Amino acid sequence: MPRLRRVQEPLFNRLHQANAIMLIPHKYELVFADLESQGWAIVDDLIPDAILENLRSTSRLVWQQGGFREARVGSTHQPVRDVSVRGDTICWLEPESAGSVYHDFQAWADQLQQYLNRYFFLGLRRSEFHFARYEPGAGYRRHLDQHHGQPHRKISFVLYLNRDWAQGDGGELCLYDPQDAQQELRRVLPRFGRVAIFRSDLIPHSVLPARRVRWSLTGWFRNDSATLATITPSPASNDEDPDSHPTGRAA
Repeated sequence: MPRLRRVQEPLFNRLHQANAIMLIPHKYELVFADLESQGWAIVDDLIPDAILENLRSTSRLVWQQGGFREARVGSTHQPVRDVSVRGDTICWLEPESAGSVYHDFQAWADQLQQYLNRYFFLGLRRSEFHFARYEPGAGYRRHLDQHHGQPHRKISFVLYLNRDWAQGDGGELCLYDPQDAQQELRRVLPRFGRVAIFRSDLIPHSVLPARRVRWSLTGWFRNDSATLATITPSPASNDEDPDSHPTGRAA
């Protein structure tokens, strides 16, 4: 399995002294060590409580205001709604729509991006995020986040916004072996404040059906510019199955 390339000298102490805003350095060390060795990491209590609570309340408010849209799969030119592949509804985070919640979270995400760049030398230049809401019984078939021929998504990020989530509620994120996509590596319960971070090009994953409404914030750290993204079409689906064809349609 190809591994991320790490910068030789860890920079956590120096970065922490220079800018300690909203960071827990030892948590990041654990995250990056797992990301380096296995391509994925799961961590709790990474994001400040105030940002978590604001994201949680904003996701519900935007849903009540009709701001979510059905997620689709397929090519940009012919996107379709296929709940057998993907059953969520989403709302992209934009500065004009999310206000201070966007800016607070984006500042935190920008700091994480800097850490990733300085630790792994990834050349990340921007990030993108959306809220996701799954009705009971809805899921998302196994897929990769990096599209064929479009390698700009480097690191995937999922933050869970579900309070009092129990084992029996389902809705786990399922991570699969890159060498054998039928082999499960880990099932991640979507508990409040839990973060899953993994390589977009490497780790197949799926969302298992839940027994209650499931909320999350999902995004990607990318190495292209926003200008390039506006002129380079991508599949309407966020992702595609490891066994899918280059059209972007999940198989």
